[in-house]
Amino acid sequence: MKRNIGIVLLTAIVGGLVGAAVGIALDGRDSGSAAAAPRPSAASSAVTASAEGRADPTPEQVYRRDAPGVVVITDTQTEVIPPTFFTPEQKQQVGALGSGFVIDRKGDVVTNDHVVQGSTGIRVGFDGGATYAAKLVGADPSTDVAVVRVQAPASVLHPLTFEGSTLLPGDAVYAIGNPFGLDRTMTAGIVSAVGRDIDAPNGLAIPNAIQTDAPINHGNSGGPLLDRAGRVVGVNAQIEGGTVDANVGVGFAIPTATARRVAAQLIATGRAQHAWLGVRVATIDPSWTKLLRGLPSHGVAIIRVVKRSPAADGGLRAASRTVTVNGADVPIGGDSITAVEDRPIFTSSQLADAIAIRKPGEHVRLQLVGHGGTRTVTVRLGNVPGEGSGVP
Repeated sequence: MKRNIGIVLLTAIVGGLVGAAVGIALDGRDSGSAAAAPRPSAASSAVTASAEGRADPTPEQVYRRDAPGVVVITDTQTEVIPPTFFTPEQKQQVGALGSGFVIDRKGDVVTNDHVVQGSTGIRVGFDGGATYAAKLVGADPSTDVAVVRVQAPASVLHPLTFEGSTLLPGDAVYAIGNPFGLDRTMTAGIVSAVGRDIDAPNGLAIPNAIQTDAPINHGNSGGPLLDRAGRVVGVNAQIEGGTVDANVGVGFAIPTATARRVAAQLIATGRAQHAWLGVRVATIDPSWTKLLRGLPSHGVAIIRVVKRSPAADGGLRAASRTVTVNGADVPIGGDSITAVEDRPIFTSSQLADAIAIRKPGEHVRLQLVGHGGTRTVTVRLGNVPGEGSGVP
């Protein structure tokens, strides 16, 4: 669950999530009333009055309502004792511990791809200690989202409100999961930042991740990040630990908008598709343009164009060399992307977002600056290559 350290420059490779149109209903409990609740502020009191006169739930109320919908996911083909009572030796025998949460009455559970990756048998544990066999519906290493379906009685299925809300830094959030096998542990914190890029299991970039200081640790992976109203706003996925293999107050969650779309695709077809441009880019620092000719005042410089990619087919050119400016390696001699469909691009994250809202096969118009001139090209986006495709 540890996040790779370093600047992610692959943001333009991951793209459009197309599950919104498949018509799969992801049923959340009390979704109507939860959706109407106002976005809470971290500076509010434990119980705040909404514009409609209703009160936001207290942390205790959020836990009582949502904790039964959070599950323990283990890699095993045998019945196990409740995870709260695992000894260290038993944890090793059972396999990797992870978290997940129920999203509908059919038994669909959202978790991380890296939680179920390579599993030989999946079991899902519920509040009270009962565990049931589950099957993998689908997994997407490009977004680190997976769905498993558990064969459990309806009485133990408690779907969470899987709709999310608009988040701002400072907003209060809760995490419920199974750190170190301690089932249904709740922690609290705030949104530290939004719009982060984190690495997916296949090395691509997941844009718009939520950064939080709510303590999450190994075993929290796949569990929900909740807003103050108890709605799922993210799927806890990674921690930044540096040299410490535990929480240091920097965790990351996949945003609900991404997780919902991918989950819908996985439930409908078992697979997820993402629009793909096929470039590696670096955000242009305005200070570079004061010292170098040929770079635009804003945009992203193309560091690499993947062979046989849509970018290659569209004639996009990567930098031919780098020069050092104020201690930074600056790519020059290639194209820079300054706009997508006439909307200016200032950062690599913005380019990733512009591709992410589109579908494989869709045409997109790019404004480029390079080789002393400005030009516009239209590129037909592809689908992110899978393993064994031969595309590096």
